[in-house]
Amino acid sequence: MTSPQFEIRPSVIRGDPADEYLHWTKEILRLESKNPKVLMEFYASRGGVVCGIDEVKSLLGSVLPKVDDTAAANVDNIDDDIQVWTVDDGDTFEGGETVLRIIARYASFGLYETSICGILSSSTGWATAANECVKAAGDTTVIAYGARHIHPNVAHIMDYSAVVGGCSSASTRLGSKQAGRNPFGNMPHTLPLIFGDTISAAQAFDERLDMAVQRIVLVDTFKDEVEESIGVAQALREKLRGVRLDTPKERGGVTPMMVHEVRTKLDQSNFRHVEIYVSGGFNPTRIRQFVEEQVPINGFMVGSYITNAAPNDFTADIREISDTPVSKRGRLPGRVDNPKLERVI
Repeated sequence: MTSPQFEIRPSVIRGDPADEYLHWTKEILRLESKNPKVLMEFYASRGGVVCGIDEVKSLLGSVLPKVDDTAAANVDNIDDDIQVWTVDDGDTFEGGETVLRIIARYASFGLYETSICGILSSSTGWATAANECVKAAGDTTVIAYGARHIHPNVAHIMDYSAVVGGCSSASTRLGSKQAGRNPFGNMPHTLPLIFGDTISAAQAFDERLDMAVQRIVLVDTFKDEVEESIGVAQALREKLRGVRLDTPKERGGVTPMMVHEVRTKLDQSNFRHVEIYVSGGFNPTRIRQFVEEQVPINGFMVGSYITNAAPNDFTADIREISDTPVSKRGRLPGRVDNPKLERVI
């Protein structure tokens, strides 16, 4: 995946999303003329696939003081006064393992503790859920299709996190761009409903859109899935990449038997090139069932299992002040070493 660029909103830089007590702390320390160098580490109580590191690096790069070459030449070891150490997005980690370490004057970053924990918690939750689906699918593609289940302000971050977790691509334009992928989609139910039949809608979809758009057609709107699959295949022929089965639960949902039947009839009609994608409530358990039964699927489109993933709550602890190990009662003082950490600032 290409190196992503994250937009850090001015409200985040101002500290608007921060817990209010961090504003109070910063003001008290300013009035008391206290601003020690601290070492703060971030970790979660349970393991998973870490995500949000690159976004946090963008945030810290925007707020931490810059050390110019002239100052560095005149002050011994000034580079060691500001350090950021991280693992990589997509790395697996265990509960309690340090994934981010910041060394700097407290006033330069303390206000962002809330945002950093939130970025890591949500993004890691989504990435971990996506990874669970990807592992269950084995060699079969998994596409993130959950933007409609989440607030649009963070949908692209969810999509990015899902790709970090192993999804091949995502459904939204912005999320796919964030992840360095092309958006993956299909003709929606809206078109056949408005056109009045699936074949006419598929033909318009093919005729009006650039060839860069993959011809994948929903085949469960009006008629039997097999009948609609054969119909659109005959209409679009070699231009049809695939069909998507999204049969609602009111009709029993997508079943292994249905997929086998669609695949068999497509093959018998000389449409072996047409792929089959499925959606509708897929999760690792259901994906694993389809894989174990060797259901001929080219891709699982997963939405709510990823978007509904619980955040993996991250905690931040100051472990050193002015190079002296410290801790609150119940926790051990001093940094928690992790050989996977690499210095990024």
